[in-house]
Amino acid sequence: MKHLLASIALLAATPAMAADKMTVLLDWFINPDHGPIIVAAENGYFADQGLEVEIVPPADPSAPPRLVAAGQADLAVSYQPQLHLQIHEGLPLKRVGTLVATPLNCLLVLEDGPIKTPADLKGKKIGFSVAGVEEAVLGAVLGNHGVSVEDIELINVNFSLSPSLMSGQVDAVIGAYRNFELNQMDIEGEPGTCFYIEEEGVPSYDELIYVANPETMDADKVERFLAATEKATQFIVNNPEKSWEIFSGTSPELQDELNARAWVDTLPRFALRPAGFDAGRYARFESFLKDSGMIDSINPVEAITIDVTAK
Repeated sequence: MKHLLASIALLAATPAMAADKMTVLLDWFINPDHGPIIVAAENGYFADQGLEVEIVPPADPSAPPRLVAAGQADLAVSYQPQLHLQIHEGLPLKRVGTLVATPLNCLLVLEDGPIKTPADLKGKKIGFSVAGVEEAVLGAVLGNHGVSVEDIELINVNFSLSPSLMSGQVDAVIGAYRNFELNQMDIEGEPGTCFYIEEEGVPSYDELIYVANPETMDADKVERFLAATEKATQFIVNNPEKSWEIFSGTSPELQDELNARAWVDTLPRFALRPAGFDAGRYARFESFLKDSGMIDSINPVEAITIDVTAK
C-alpha cells in the first residue's frame, strides 16, 4: 500500500508532458467551413490528443499549400481540384484528410432572371474568380447542355461573385459557394439559384481537404489531429445549436445572419470520417482533368492521397 501511495504521489508530482505543436493554415478567413477545427480547439479535443494547434488564416489564400510544401507549416486546408494540379506542377503535397466532403461550388444565377437552365447561357457573360479548374468545371456543366466555353464570355470578377451577378455585370458566376453566396443574396433581397455541378456532369469531389508534405510530415501528429476533428464533427452533428454557440462565440464577426445560415447549410457536408477517403473519387477527378485538357497525364491515387492511419 505504501508503495502504491508513493507511486501515486510521484505521478501527481510529475509535470505533464509538453503538447506537440502543430501549425494549420486555413484556406480563407475563419468561417463555418472550418467548424470542426474550431470546435476541436474550443472543446479541448486537440489537447486531449496531446496537441497544441496554431490555426492561421492566410494573408494570401493561394499561399498555404505552397508554404506546407516548403515545410513552413504542418497542414493546410485546401481544395481537392487544386491539389491534382499542384501535384502535376511538382509540389510535394498529398491529401491526408477531408474537412468538407461534398462540392460547395455551383453555377449561380438570379432566381428571377432569364437563365432557367445552363443552356440559356449561350452568348452570355459568366464571371469567375480563379482560372484553371473553374474553366474545366464550367465546360463540363455547359457541355451537359450543348453549350461550349467558346459560346460564352468569361469575365474575371476577382472575388466579387455575388455582387457582380446582382449588379448585372454578368449573367452567372462559377465558383460561388452554395452555403455562402446563396444565403448572402437571399439576405440582400436578390435570391439566386444554384446549378449543382455534381448533378451537371462534374465528378463529385471533396471540396475542402487537409494537405501535407509527405516528405516532412509527422504522420502520428496528423493522425491525432484528424481524430480530434472527427470527435468535433460528431459533437457538431449531435449538438448543432450548442456547437454554433461555441463556434460563433470565438469572434463577434461570426455572429451575424449570414454565418448562422451558412452554419446550418454546411453542417451536413462535414466529413464524418476525416481520415477516410474514396480512392475512386480521386481517380475519377484525375481522369476528368485529363479529359478536360488541364493535365497531360494521370497520376495514380497513391500519388495524390495517403492514409495516415495505415500501420
